[in-house]
Amino acid sequence: MSFNAKIKAEILKTLIEVTSPLVSEVKLNIGKDGISLRAVDPAHVAMVDLQLNKEAFEEYQADEMELGIDIDRLNAIMRLSSTGDIVSLEYDEKNNRLIVKVGNLTRKMALIDTAGMPDPKMPTLDLPGKVILKASEITKGVKASESISDHLALIVTDDAFEVFAEGDTDIVNLKLPKDSLVELESDGKYKSLFSIDYLNNMIKPLKGDIPITIKVGNDNPTRVEFDIAESKGHVIYLLAPRIESE
Repeated sequence: MSFNAKIKAEILKTLIEVTSPLVSEVKLNIGKDGISLRAVDPAHVAMVDLQLNKEAFEEYQADEMELGIDIDRLNAIMRLSSTGDIVSLEYDEKNNRLIVKVGNLTRKMALIDTAGMPDPKMPTLDLPGKVILKASEITKGVKASESISDHLALIVTDDAFEVFAEGDTDIVNLKLPKDSLVELESDGKYKSLFSIDYLNNMIKPLKGDIPITIKVGNDNPTRVEFDIAESKGHVIYLLAPRIESE
C-alpha cells in the first residue's frame, strides 16, 4: 500500500480549514485520481464533502486506501509552514503512520483506525432557490449579522437574494438584486433560518471574489458549494435549518 504526494501548504491548510470546524478526526479516502472526505459534525447539524483531484498536487502517486487523520495534529505542523512551501506526505505502512515533511521539519503522525468511523451518505435534496454570488458579499452579510443574533435567514426570491437577521434591538438586512449576482434561479420566495456560527465557519476559507453557490428551500437545509485549489478541488456543505417555534 503506497501513498506519496507533494502539495502546496496553502491547499492543505484549506482542507484543514474546511473540515476542522465540524470534526477533529476525518477519514481520508485515497484513490488513484485524488483524495476525498465526507464528515458530519457531532451534533448532526452540518456535513462537509470535499474532493481534491490529483491535479491539485505537485506530485501524486497512490493506491486505494483509507487514512484516519487527526485534524488537530495535522494542523499543528501546518501552522509552521508558509505560503509557497511544498508539503510532502508519505504513508508508512509498517508503522501505520503518515510522514509529513515541511522543509527540514518531519512529523511522523500516528493514524486513527478508520473501522469505527462513519460513512455518511449525501442526501438528495430538492432545493428550488439557487444563487451564485461572490464570497465577499455573503461574508459581509454574515459578519454584519453575528453581532446582533445567533441565527439569520437566507432568502431567495425571483429577483433578489437576502441575508436577514433580527436581534433584540437591531435588524441587519443585506439585499442583493439579481443583476448584482452571478446567477439566480428561483420560481418564488424561499426562506430558511440558520446558525450564524456554522455559516461563518463554512465561508471562512473563502477569499475575495470566489463564486459560491447557495441553494435554499423553505425550512430546508442549505447547500453551499465552492471550488478550492484553483478549481482542482470542490467543497459541498449541508447545513440543517433552525425551525422557528410559533
